[in-house]
Amino acid sequence: MPSPEEASTSGSSPELQEEAISVPAVPATFKSLGLIDPLLEALEQMKFKAPTDIQAEVLPHALQGRDIIGVASTGSGKTAAFALPILQKLWDDPKGLFACVIAPTRELAFQITQQFESIGSAMGVRCVTIIGGVDIQPQKIALAKKPHVVVATPGRLLEHLEETKGFSLRNLKFLVLDEADRLLDMDFGPKLDKILKLIPKERTTYLFSATMTTKVAKLQRASLSNPVRVEVNSKYSTVSTLLQYYLLMPLPQKDVHLIYLANTLAQNSMIIFTRTVHDAQRLSIMLRSLGFPAIPLHGQLSQSARLGALGKFKAGGRSILVATDVASRGLDIPSVDIIINYDIPTHSKDYIHRVGRTARAGRSGKSITLVTQYDVELVLRIEQVIGKKMELWAVDKEEVALLRERVDEAGRLAATEIKEQGIKGGHGKKRKRGGDEGGGGKDDMDRDDDVVEAGMPKMMKKSKARR
Repeated sequence: MPSPEEASTSGSSPELQEEAISVPAVPATFKSLGLIDPLLEALEQMKFKAPTDIQAEVLPHALQGRDIIGVASTGSGKTAAFALPILQKLWDDPKGLFACVIAPTRELAFQITQQFESIGSAMGVRCVTIIGGVDIQPQKIALAKKPHVVVATPGRLLEHLEETKGFSLRNLKFLVLDEADRLLDMDFGPKLDKILKLIPKERTTYLFSATMTTKVAKLQRASLSNPVRVEVNSKYSTVSTLLQYYLLMPLPQKDVHLIYLANTLAQNSMIIFTRTVHDAQRLSIMLRSLGFPAIPLHGQLSQSARLGALGKFKAGGRSILVATDVASRGLDIPSVDIIINYDIPTHSKDYIHRVGRTARAGRSGKSITLVTQYDVELVLRIEQVIGKKMELWAVDKEEVALLRERVDEAGRLAATEIKEQGIKGGHGKKRKRGGDEGGGGKDDMDRDDDVVEAGMPKMMKKSKARR
């Protein structure tokens, strides 16, 4: 970690001076950090015994009213780090539309809302989730009641700000950009610029992420004022309790090796990450036809189906979740034993977010990445970024050979079922009509579709070939 002097000058400008803060040596408690009794009571009920590093670092500065840039590994308690100071300030000055949290994906927005409601339970805090993919009318009614906290994806929030009568964030006190690097890196940029013009400049702003870009222009866009930079991990890292493996095979044998892993690791809960919607759907059908309790999660499912898939997986009703990168960011699923990368992500930080779904909160976990002859360079790049070498996962070649015929048959059945159901390929257009779209074509403003989430160029969006 750089010294405070180095960190405060690297990439900074006269307009944006950052302070770098080191991790405290003396263990802090939530009470010693200055939190009020209603929050302490809620934290005790939630069994939060002691603040994490990011919470211990952020809270003193946040409670002083400073803008924050927070960088910490996934699973480190970032949500509570920004929720606690906001709720404490809300207790002192209770007002409607007090804070707005912007997140890149709908599932993450729901999760943030749940955490705000849990921590603010003793205060009677009112939150609303504003996302695309669901009917817009109930959201308009909820916003008219002036909730304390609005948690939103950028597209739907902008739609409400521009078109919902009587709704504005003119009196907003707090703005949070969660997974800020994703919000700033993707084509959310123009929407964020419009949102920032519609909210007051006199506010407190927090940027949080596991992997933070330090480009001054992007941080200035968020209009931070003399922020404190809190960094409790190296820029890109995976946790020490995660065991990382790779499995080498020819491209045509990818499916059979995946089924081999599912078979040998059948007693574990796992998330299988794919690059395309088509593969997520196809592999979930294949796994189910071979007797595995699998369920898909991707951006072309309706929002209720997406939440239903997450709910079943969290509750243990399904032990295998086959997902695109919609599920890679920020989601806290308590007990995921194994992450399998069916496709290697093109961006190293997406790999870090994927494998961060396991080995959370001090628990151990494993990740296994399927590597074909075309993927070696990507693996070497990831190893260089994380500073670790992946170990080779041992395979029983005879057992793989025995599975080949059944897997090929399951693959043919899956292809037929997808064709019969008319399921779009990995990069098809979103539905233009449907009961839960709520905003028609405007719903596309929420760019959490899988192509962008996987870091793939937009020009490839219509290609149906599996990479």
